Amino acid sequence: MTRFRKRKKTVIISFAEHEADILANLLRNLVELLYDGMPPRATATGDPLADLLDNDGPTSPPEDIVLQRLLPDAYKEDDHAAAEFRRFTERGLRDTKAGDAKRVLAALEESSAIDDGITLEADDQLAWLRALNDLRLAIGTRLDIKEDDYGVWEQLPDDDPRRLTYDLYDWLGYLQSALLHNMR
Repeated sequence: MTRFRKRKKTVIISFAEHEADILANLLRNLVELLYDGMPPRATATGDPLADLLDNDGPTSPPEDIVLQRLLPDAYKEDDHAAAEFRRFTERGLRDTKAGDAKRVLAALEESSAIDDGITLEADDQLAWLRALNDLRLAIGTRLDIKEDDYGVWEQLPDDDPRRLTYDLYDWLGYLQSALLHNMR
């Protein structure tokens, strides 16, 4: 069972081996999804300003409903403004989300999460929260969980094929809540 301990400004998380494996697999899937279908980055031009203003990103929303949830339109009422905003920001947002997931994944793979736990400094804690949030959004979107239907999901019979996925969603919520409770 996952345990959280607070030590000054750090949080120490200990996982059972199967929990660390499950979380690592979910994170790998998230990273893969974030980069699925993205064209490769244009090569550096040698001009620092041009590289900084790299605008080779997509202009239309992703087709996958999870990516639509993770990378929403900035302007719902203005398609042109939304496309321009997406062109300049989506690649960076994908990189940031994937970077958070990779950071958590690296901590899971490098640490003795089962024995000593994973020590999270303040920056790590925020990356973990963002990655856990993205995982919950992804699973919640796939399950089509709505704000007011908690009771429906809690009443799912054990043999319902959605039960295990909902239990993962619920466990990720526990991880988020416990981490928030133990921060700073």
